[in-house]
Amino acid sequence: MLTGEPLAIDDVVEVARGGRLVSLSPASAESVADGRAIVDAAADGVDPVYGINTGFGSLSRHRVEPAETAEIQRNLLRSHAAGVGEPLEAEVVRAMMLLLAGSLARGHSGIRVVVIESLVSLLNADITPIVPSKGSVGASGDLAPLAHAALALIGEGDVMLAEDGPMPAAEALERADIPAITLAAKEGLALINGTHLMAGTLALACHDMDVLVQTAIGAAAMSLDACRGSAGPLDARIHAARKQPGQQRVAELVRSFLAGSTILEHHREDDPRVQDPYCLRCIPQVLGAVLDTLSHVRSVVSDELGAVTDNPLIFRDPDVILSGGNFHGMPLAIAADTAKIAMCHIAGIAERRVFWLLSGRDTENPVPMYLSSCPGLHSGLMIAQYTAAALCNELQVLATPASVGNVPTSAGIEDYNSMGATSARHLRESVTMATQVVAIELMVAAEGLEHQRPLQSGNCVEQLHASVRSLVPSLTADRPPSYDIEAIAEGIVDSALLP
Repeated sequence: MLTGEPLAIDDVVEVARGGRLVSLSPASAESVADGRAIVDAAADGVDPVYGINTGFGSLSRHRVEPAETAEIQRNLLRSHAAGVGEPLEAEVVRAMMLLLAGSLARGHSGIRVVVIESLVSLLNADITPIVPSKGSVGASGDLAPLAHAALALIGEGDVMLAEDGPMPAAEALERADIPAITLAAKEGLALINGTHLMAGTLALACHDMDVLVQTAIGAAAMSLDACRGSAGPLDARIHAARKQPGQQRVAELVRSFLAGSTILEHHREDDPRVQDPYCLRCIPQVLGAVLDTLSHVRSVVSDELGAVTDNPLIFRDPDVILSGGNFHGMPLAIAADTAKIAMCHIAGIAERRVFWLLSGRDTENPVPMYLSSCPGLHSGLMIAQYTAAALCNELQVLATPASVGNVPTSAGIEDYNSMGATSARHLRESVTMATQVVAIELMVAAEGLEHQRPLQSGNCVEQLHASVRSLVPSLTADRPPSYDIEAIAEGIVDSALLP
């Protein structure tokens, strides 16, 4: 229920992916109606008010007469639906629509209740506008993507109806018995002038990154035992001395994964190796930094899920219409760019452990080269590391921050843009690739762990190992690893591997 209170990330996931139904609370409807009355008065007044009785952007000096209201709002959606590229995934569009409805329901946008109810009806009927993925500069709102989505409300554009389509929006509305609406003053602007694509994409990414980093910690613990690494660097005293909370938490989690390991005990004494490589020794320092970074990103996104991000905004007691810049996506853009860097480090240190485990250089660890059942005749998992390396390289390319580059728009009146939609889209791709690298580590570490038998790892690692084996069998002869990587990656996304 949209009450005006902040949405939670889990709410976004459940609506976007799970089809959870949405409704508007009576109290919010009343607040929205109160705000609308202020807009109606301004639209009929003599004073120019941006977006209500004027044009938009650099055309704001053009005065709109009352008879032109419906036409200019309709034209706004049509003209701004200028996106290109492959369509956004349905879950991203649904997240964007939910955040748009949630922002409008807070009563500061000056739209009619029917607009929110129509958005909610589209979500509940599983009508998803087809929205091109590129075209937003992340300031003045996600204009092009939101315009493509909002066209469906007036019976224009193309949509998917559940699994059917694409089809004209008018046909889908008729099938679902949802009337198209005629927009009133400010409503077209309110529908497209927000950060909802950026925020919706980031909300889904936050959920996926949380699952990924927890799985990555488990994969690191499994690799440590598969490599017969030392647990000494996990000692709590070391991490207390550093004071970094994420580092301390990761060390604690890895210790819990390895609790009860007989592999650790087997080589605790008389091991001639002095130190492990960084990819084993510095797991808490690297993944701890990731954990702290993602905590900050989640905080930024959580704040945005309670925001109103269009312009101008309506306030009561006293009644006033204020023009500002809440549509600017820079907070989200910087957060997304920062999260992309974190994805590089989840994947990068995982790839190093894959490389180490497959190299067969350590005589203290009875693991064959490339984990091959017959090195030479069988190549084992040699090329899986190549794939991880290729993914890490692409992650490094995508980590280039989009938010540091500005291209002015709207004849210079919109002269500093965030490019946050690009940052968010690249983050989504980065999460997918980092997940695939962790899937490769789990595939390799699970195989390496079996070469430690009859010794056992910690209970949590063994549970994780069993989950991996429920998806892919052990390697007895060469086979294409691609299918195994994909199956494990899907298991990570579905939270099916965490003990």
